[in-house]
Amino acid sequence: MMGDAILVTGGAGFIGSNFILQWMERETTPVVNLDKLTYAGNLRNLERVSADPRYTFVHGDIADRKTVGQSLLDHRPRAMVHFAAESHVDRSILGPDDFIRTNVGGTFALLEETRAYWMGLTSEERESFRFVHVSTDEVYGSLGPGDPAFSEKTAYAPNSPYSASKAASDHLVRAYHHTYELPTLTTNCSNNYGPYQFPEKLIPLMILNARAGKTLPVYGDGQNVRDWIYVGDHCEAVRVVLAKGRAGETYNIGGWNEKTNVEIVETICELLDEFCPKDPVVPHRKLITFVTDRPGHDRRYAIDAHKIERELKWHPRETFESGIRKTIFWYLENEEWIREVTSGAYRQWVEKQYASRSGVTRG
Repeated sequence: MMGDAILVTGGAGFIGSNFILQWMERETTPVVNLDKLTYAGNLRNLERVSADPRYTFVHGDIADRKTVGQSLLDHRPRAMVHFAAESHVDRSILGPDDFIRTNVGGTFALLEETRAYWMGLTSEERESFRFVHVSTDEVYGSLGPGDPAFSEKTAYAPNSPYSASKAASDHLVRAYHHTYELPTLTTNCSNNYGPYQFPEKLIPLMILNARAGKTLPVYGDGQNVRDWIYVGDHCEAVRVVLAKGRAGETYNIGGWNEKTNVEIVETICELLDEFCPKDPVVPHRKLITFVTDRPGHDRRYAIDAHKIERELKWHPRETFESGIRKTIFWYLENEEWIREVTSGAYRQWVEKQYASRSGVTRG
């Protein structure tokens, strides 16, 4: 018999933990968090719900079919919400193996075990079950300055090992719906930012480096464009897709906030000038340094989110201006969390990634 719980994969990561925290605040049903706890997974993110009887943590790898199958049988969830993924483009360029294993092989393992579980449900339970696959806008490739934003009908054209692995997982999810009628839904989202983001990503890296008086490395000419969405808005969109989305459909999720990378960094610098005038280097923009671009760096992403807004009545609540202020405040107020995640392993990664790139400082 199917229960009320949802099973979340990768719930100790950045987006997954924000999703679980929001779910526990706004929903009444239980959550099971299946997470391998790689470098980017942190149970500290979920401390405030860890004692809640509605929350259960399972330490496991989505590529381990025995663990996945047992979790489904033990908890009898009514939905799978699949966040677990290797997600950093730079890491995928240096070492693509983990991306293929987790994003492709892991998603395949989840689909196979979920299909076996789903087939054992009653016809009514099968009808209400959902498998939500959380993906990225990077599967669509790169846009030119005047190109229309990515829609759900945009052809896939992934350009990095990361985006290729996510594209492969999207195709598997689609195939399992078409072939086996597994009730899947896919979301493709733009760049997220907000609390608990591991500081290899642009926004937290720039906040922490600026505060410490370290250089702010910006790839190439800084004119690469991304569409940014506050993580809380993304999590709300996923909850809406789970509750109201039509099985077999894809929904693009975006924040209508196209910004160049250098614009993002300059905004962070301006706000830190306001909030932290006694930092080692002020104005913080003196720290901006342009470094050698990464290989195959996509020029522009943009999301057309009209479908989810029209069909499911979801709209982002945060502007970039409001969301970035909230984000910076969170990092200023959570120095203990920062100290824990910026361990030796993290420092070695940053050194490996940026030490070999020559830079020109922007004063």
